[in-house]
Amino acid sequence: MATIDSDYIQQMATQLANYEVQSALTKNERNRATYQASLDAVTKLESALKTFRTSLKSLSGTGKSMLVNSATFGQEGYATASVSSSAQAGSYQYFVEKLAGTHQIGLNDLTDADVQNASGVLQFKDASGANSFSVDRSAIDADGDGNRTLDELAKAINSAGADSGVKAALVRSNGKVSLVLSAEKSGAENVFSLASPFGSGQLLSEGRDAEVRLGGEGGMLLTSSSNTFDNLIDGVSLTFNKTHASGETPLSLTVGQDASATKAQVQKFIDAFNSLMTSLDSLTASGGESSARGALAGDGSVRSIESMLNQVVRTQFGGVSLIDFGISADRNGKLTIDTARFDKAVAAKPDALEGLFGEKDALLDSIDKKLAVYVASAGGVLSNRKDSLNQSLKRVSTDYESIQKQFDNYYNRYLRQYTSMMQIMASMEQTSGLFA
Repeated sequence: MATIDSDYIQQMATQLANYEVQSALTKNERNRATYQASLDAVTKLESALKTFRTSLKSLSGTGKSMLVNSATFGQEGYATASVSSSAQAGSYQYFVEKLAGTHQIGLNDLTDADVQNASGVLQFKDASGANSFSVDRSAIDADGDGNRTLDELAKAINSAGADSGVKAALVRSNGKVSLVLSAEKSGAENVFSLASPFGSGQLLSEGRDAEVRLGGEGGMLLTSSSNTFDNLIDGVSLTFNKTHASGETPLSLTVGQDASATKAQVQKFIDAFNSLMTSLDSLTASGGESSARGALAGDGSVRSIESMLNQVVRTQFGGVSLIDFGISADRNGKLTIDTARFDKAVAAKPDALEGLFGEKDALLDSIDKKLAVYVASAGGVLSNRKDSLNQSLKRVSTDYESIQKQFDNYYNRYLRQYTSMMQIMASMEQTSGLFA
């Protein structure tokens, strides 16, 4: 009896079923590739815009400035300075008489036995005597086991003095232990006094204010509870690190505009802007013989973004625009800076530069707000577009499942037909054999 070739039947059924669904499958795959390419491109666009916005925020906001001033000292090691954009140019002299000190008292050579056997309380008072706190025996034995140790004493002081500005620490050396009590802040107003069953202790460091003379030795006396004098001059904070001996040359300070640092700040904006434009160019490339067409070539959203950016960088804010500072856009939309023209303009009108970049609704703020429409996580143009593309990809997946079902139906139908045909042929072959 002739046998039926099942492998041949399955092969033929598969080929015919593939032929039936090939057109739909090709269209489905083309749609999937198109939607995925668009989604990848929109995601890259969104990422480029968010990166640019992050760069803008690093240049704007509280404490940020495009205009950079600097402080130059005549001597090293005496002070450091923090200078804001509001600082006025000028020269000053300082004579450092005293640095601020933190009040510190040490109770030396203590043992756990001293704490266990001590009677009375530790009493702390501030410099005015109006505020105080105390630590008694019950506070030291917080766990209630009847034992009182140096560690528990330090913890009790830190707990009781949590809001009083006094902290305790144990210092161990050569088998001996000292309880060191320190004011949390420097300055004369943070001095405290101590009464304890262990004595009044040793003064390790005196709480005192920093004393600095403006104008040199014998000049105007300035005091601070710390070594940092905030806004000692408008826009300038100084931290003093070293004192002068009588007769020494005072510390000279010159505050002025830092043209190089200011240009570097502006260059950060230019670099970030040009980086974004490069990304947009890549995504919208028209393509050619030697280059691929960008996934968003001719895209309306990208054209809108490019148009907005080109318009904003040419807009006046506070009566000036980028071109007034030698910053212009080339034919590709990228910014360049004429250094000589920039330096001259900044020297002539530094406040105008700050207003152009840093004011509310000025250049940086305006660009940021306009881009927010595109990159907002909820309801943003690009977020909605990604949602739409993801929905399209889901439909493609659903269509693929439908095509797969069609393939299965065709396969099973052809499988049955070929099986039946092969059975008939086998039967005919068998019958003809009877008459051979």
